[in-house]
Amino acid sequence: MEHQEIEEIKQELKAASAPEIVRRAVDRFGSGEISLASSFGAEDQVLTDMLVKTGQKISVFTLDTGRLPQETYDVIEATRKHYQIKIEVLFPETQAVEMMEKEFGPNLFYDSIGNRKKCCGIRKVEPLKKRLATLKAWICGLRREQSLTRQKVRVIEWDEAFGLIKINPLAEWREAQVWDYLNEYRVPYNLLHDQGYPSIGCAPCTRAIKPGEDIRAGRWWWETLEQKECGLHLKDGKLSLRRVRKDV
Repeated sequence: MEHQEIEEIKQELKAASAPEIVRRAVDRFGSGEISLASSFGAEDQVLTDMLVKTGQKISVFTLDTGRLPQETYDVIEATRKHYQIKIEVLFPETQAVEMMEKEFGPNLFYDSIGNRKKCCGIRKVEPLKKRLATLKAWICGLRREQSLTRQKVRVIEWDEAFGLIKINPLAEWREAQVWDYLNEYRVPYNLLHDQGYPSIGCAPCTRAIKPGEDIRAGRWWWETLEQKECGLHLKDGKLSLRRVRKDV
């Protein structure tokens, strides 16, 4: 079933621009069945602006892990006021966080990849999983240029991990296009971008990058590039439809 619907959407959006993809996706699913998952990074701010410009009721949610930089909260507030929209904020389960920190400490993510994924799982993946279970499609700001793990991201994918359609309108965009858009339309953005942070996550797991470093070098910088995903975007950005035995 998902294979047929994805084929239909792919044909519908073939050669469409990013704003057209966003508009048609909202037209197709409606705000109750599709939502933008925003980390309030540059790409997500572009998508928020595009969503607002559809003139339709939109849905935007974010994951507050409890470890975000103050600059991220500032841009959430700036975005809310600038567009006069409501933003749904999802939190991890308090008891799960308390038990994790009691057993492994507050900085467990530095000790091992397993511990880091445990922290990401509790603080990010589980809240996301619950929210996506209520949707038929989600919109993400993934771009192929962002990292090794995202080079095969497609505009329209079936997200097998979470069981719904995933739409990446900016998959083919270059970083310069993102910033051209932000500047042209005066879109609020996270001020950490001006301090050398191209990719922004939790404060203890994010640093500024050095000239010439990979765009996601500042995320979990103690790990190799191949491991730099938190579990929100599984399958390394690849579309997997094993149930129908065919990629689309």
